[in-house]
Amino acid sequence: MTFSMRDLDQALQGCGQKSGIEIWRIESFKPVAVPKESHGKFFTGDSYIVLKTTASRSGSLHHDIHYWLGKDSSQDEAGSVAVMTVELDSALGGRAVQYREVQGQETEKFLSYFKPCIIPQEGGVASGFNHVKPEEHQTRLYICKGKHVVRVPFARSTLNHDDVFILDTESKIFQFSGSKSSIQERAKALEVVQYIKDTYHDGKCEIAAVEDGRMMADAEAGEFWGLFGGFAPLPKKPASSDDQTAESDGIKLLSVEKGTTEPIEVESLQKDLLDTNKCYILDCGLELFVWKGRSTSIDQRKSASQAAEEFFRSSERPKLNLVSVMEGFETVMFRSKFDSWPATSTVAEPQQGRGKVAALLQRQGVNVQGLVKTSSSSSKDEPKPYIDATGNLQVWRMNGEEKISLEAAEQSKFYSGNCYIFQYSYPGEDREEHLVGTWLGKQSVEEDRESAISIASKMVESMKFMPAQARIYEGKEPIQFFVIMQSFITFKGGVSDAFKKYIAENELPDNTYDKEGVALFRVQGSGPENMQAIQIEAVSTGLNSSHCYILHGDSTVFTWCGNLTSSDDKELMERMLDLIKPNEHTKAQKEGSECEQFWELLGGKSEYPSQKIKKDGESDPHLFSCTFSNGKNIPRVTEIFSFTQDDLMTEDIFILDCQTEIFVWVGQQVDPKKKPQVLTIGEKFLKHDFLLENLASETPIYIVTEGNEPPFFTRFFTWDSSKSAMHGNSFQKKLAVLTNKGKPLLDKPKRRVPVYSSRSSVPDKSQPRSRSMTSSPDRARVRGRSPAFNALAANFEKLGTRNQSTPPPMVSPLVRKLYPKSNAPDLTKLAPKSAAFAARTALFEKFRPTPQEAAPTTPSSSEATNEAEAPKPTSETTEEESMNNIHEDSKEEAEAEEDSSLPTFSYERLKTDSEDPVPDIDLARREAYMSAAEFNEKLEMTKKEFYKLPKWKQNKLKMAVQLF
Repeated sequence: MTFSMRDLDQALQGCGQKSGIEIWRIESFKPVAVPKESHGKFFTGDSYIVLKTTASRSGSLHHDIHYWLGKDSSQDEAGSVAVMTVELDSALGGRAVQYREVQGQETEKFLSYFKPCIIPQEGGVASGFNHVKPEEHQTRLYICKGKHVVRVPFARSTLNHDDVFILDTESKIFQFSGSKSSIQERAKALEVVQYIKDTYHDGKCEIAAVEDGRMMADAEAGEFWGLFGGFAPLPKKPASSDDQTAESDGIKLLSVEKGTTEPIEVESLQKDLLDTNKCYILDCGLELFVWKGRSTSIDQRKSASQAAEEFFRSSERPKLNLVSVMEGFETVMFRSKFDSWPATSTVAEPQQGRGKVAALLQRQGVNVQGLVKTSSSSSKDEPKPYIDATGNLQVWRMNGEEKISLEAAEQSKFYSGNCYIFQYSYPGEDREEHLVGTWLGKQSVEEDRESAISIASKMVESMKFMPAQARIYEGKEPIQFFVIMQSFITFKGGVSDAFKKYIAENELPDNTYDKEGVALFRVQGSGPENMQAIQIEAVSTGLNSSHCYILHGDSTVFTWCGNLTSSDDKELMERMLDLIKPNEHTKAQKEGSECEQFWELLGGKSEYPSQKIKKDGESDPHLFSCTFSNGKNIPRVTEIFSFTQDDLMTEDIFILDCQTEIFVWVGQQVDPKKKPQVLTIGEKFLKHDFLLENLASETPIYIVTEGNEPPFFTRFFTWDSSKSAMHGNSFQKKLAVLTNKGKPLLDKPKRRVPVYSSRSSVPDKSQPRSRSMTSSPDRARVRGRSPAFNALAANFEKLGTRNQSTPPPMVSPLVRKLYPKSNAPDLTKLAPKSAAFAARTALFEKFRPTPQEAAPTTPSSSEATNEAEAPKPTSETTEEESMNNIHEDSKEEAEAEEDSSLPTFSYERLKTDSEDPVPDIDLARREAYMSAAEFNEKLEMTKKEFYKLPKWKQNKLKMAVQLF
C-alpha cells in the first residue's frame, strides 16, 4: 500500500515544498495549522507536528519531522500523532527523519528552530485554556539547564549554586547566576532574558544581573532577595529525577513483527543484521531508534512506531526521545552505534531521484516548483574565493629549518617534494589583514613539514595572532589559495636538502622536473585569475578528455585538448604555455588525431578516461563547539544546529566543518595554554570524522581568532564585526548589549566588498603576474596602478568617481604587453618625446569612449569629461631608481623606434591559429609586424562591440589579446 500526498489530512496537503518551518497542533486527533506568528508557543496539554524543510546547496529538499508531546498530553494523542508523522513521511518520499520530542527533554536540533528557547504555557485545547491574558502578569521563576528552560516553584529553596535562574517580575527581570555556573551558561541565559523581555514585556522593562554571593548591600541584589523574603544561605542542589541518566545495559537490537518486538542476540552490531523487508528498534539506553527497511509497507512502519510508543510506557522511560530513520538515509548518530557501517551503504540522493519524487508529487496535484534544481543552474555554482585579490604576496621555500625567500617570478612555482610558507596581506575593513599559510607537497619529507608549520605558527604568534593561518596539502588546495597564487604551477620532485638526502638514503629515483626533459602538465582552473598547471606522470593514462595538457620533450612542445574541453579551457592552456615554455613553437594535437611522436613521448598509446569530471559543490556547513572541562586536555565536541554568530563564545574553540575545508575559531578568552593545541584539535577532528563524511586528513585547516575573522569565514554567518570588537567575556558582552550599555569599541564601516574573479589584475598572457609579489619584507609594494597608467586611464574613467569599495584594475588591457618576455615597448614607460610613443598613443586615443558611451558607468556626464592627472614622483624616489627609469625608458624608446623598420604582414598571417603563419619572426612581438593602418582598423572594429559587453566581461576579454 502506497501513501500519497492526497491521502493526507487536508491540513497537511502541499506541505514541505520550500524551506522553512510548518507546525500543526493536534485538536480532536486532527492536525490544525499554527500561524507563523504563533510558532514557538506550545501548551503543556497539547501535541504538535513540526516539519522542518531545508534546501541543500545542491538544490534537494531535506525534511525533518518532529512530534512534540506536552507533559499533560494523553497517551492516545501521542500514539495518534506518531502515526500521522509516518504518513507524512511516506507522502514526502520516505526520506525524512522523524523525532519524538518530550517536553523538557527536547533534542538540540528541535530547540535550534526556536532560539533562544521555548517556554511552554499551561493548558491546552482539551482544557479549553489555550491563551494567556496579557493584562495579568504572574511572577515566574525559571531555571536554565543547558538549552532547556523550565518553570520552577517561586521559592527561595528552589535556588542553588549550580544553575542559572531567571525571575520575571512585572517591572524587572532578574538573572541569578549560581557561583558554580559557567560563563557560557550565564551568557546563554541572557538570551532567554532578552526573549522574555520582548515576548512578555513588549521590550519595555529593566534588566538586573545578580551574582551568587552578593549580599543585601548591593541595590539590585537586595531587591532580588527581598522578593524571596530576605537573604538566606542556599541549600545544596538536590539530585532530581531529571538529572539522573538512565542506566544502559548496552545496546540492544529488537525486530518488530506485527506490533511485537523480539530481541536479536548478537555479539557485534553489523549493518548486515538489518533486513530491508523489516523494521527494527535499537535501544541505546538514553535514546531509542526505529529503523525502517526500504521494502517495508506503510502499515509495517506505523506498527513499528506504535510498538516504540508502547516500549516507552513499558520500560518506565517515557521521557526518552525517539529517532526514526529510513534505510539509506540513516543519521550519523544511528550509524555510529554500529561496529561497522560500510561507507557505500548510505544511499545518495541523486538529481534523478529528486526528479522522480517531484513527478510523483505533481501527479498527486502538488505544485513542485523549486523542488528540483535544474542542471543549468547548478553549473553556475562555481565556488567563490571570498578574499580580496589585490593584496601583497610573499613566499618562502623551506630548506630544513631555514626559509628561503623566492623571487617574484618563482613565487607561484612549487615543487611537490618541498614545503612552502606564504604570507598574503590584503585590504580589510579598517586595517590590513593577513593570511599566513603552509603548503605541504605530496613528496615532501617530515622534516620540512614540521619546520614549515612551526615557523608559520611563530610568524602568526609574532603578529599577535591577528593573521588567519592555513595548513594546506598538495592536491587539496582551497579556492582562496589558487586565487592568491593566480597562475600556479606544480613541478615534480624537490630542490631542498632534506628531500635530496631522503631520496639518496632510500635509493629512490630523482624525478625532479627537468625543463629539457619529458614532462606532462594538466591545465585546470576557472579563469585567468585561477589557473593551474600540474605536472603528472608522462604516460598516456594520465590524459582525460575533459582537460587540456602541455607535453614537452626532445626539443618539441605539444598541446593536447580533449574533446570535452571548452574554448575557455584552451585559453587557460595558452596562458600557462607562456609561463612553462614561452617563445617556443608548439604542435597542437586534437584528441583522436595525434601524431606518432606525441604518443612516443608518452611511452605509447593506451586507454585513458573520457568522461566529464564532475566538480564537487559546496556542502552545507556544520558548527561544533570544543569545550574543555575539569582541566582535561581532550575537548568535548558538540554540534550546534541552526548556528549564528552569537553561538561563538569567546571562552571556547569552535570548528566549522565545510567538508572540503574546516575552520578552527579561537575565542579571545580561551586559555593561552590551549592555543598552541589548536592545529592539533583540527587534525583530531578530521581523524575522528564526527559526521562520517570520509574526511581526508589532508583537508585544508584554517585557524582564525576572534576579532580577526576573514571574509571567507564570516560568509557563513550574518556577521556583525562590532560584536567581535567588544571586550570582556561572553556574559559581560551580552549583558552590555542587553542593557543598552554595549557600544562597539571601534566605529567600523561595513565590511569591504572583496573583488573575486572579475578584477583586471588577473595574469594576462602579457603578464604572468599583474600584481606585486615581493620577496623581501623590506621593500613591499602594494599592488595598484602605476602613475603612468593613471595618466592613460584618464581617457576611460575619472578615478575620483570610481566606487572605492572596488579596487582599481591593476593593468589596463589596452596598454599591456601581449606576451610575456616580450621586447615590445611598454607604452607606460616610453619617453614623452618619443615619436613612436606618440603614434601608438594616438591609436589608443581613438579608442576613448564618448560621453554617451561612458554614461552608463559614470555618475555624471560632466565628471566623465574630466581627466585624471598622473601623480608626480615623490621625494621618496631614490637617485638609483631615477637612473634606472631613465635607462629603461631610453632602451624601450630605442626598441619602439626599431619597430618602424620591421617588415609588415597581414593580420590573418600573424594570428596564432593562422593556416599560413609568417616564418622567422619574433613570436612574442607579433603586434610589431602589423601596419599602423591595419592595427588602427582592428581597434576601430572592436571598439563598439567591446563597450556593449557587461563590465565584468570587459575586464575578462582583454582587447590586446583578442586582436591575436
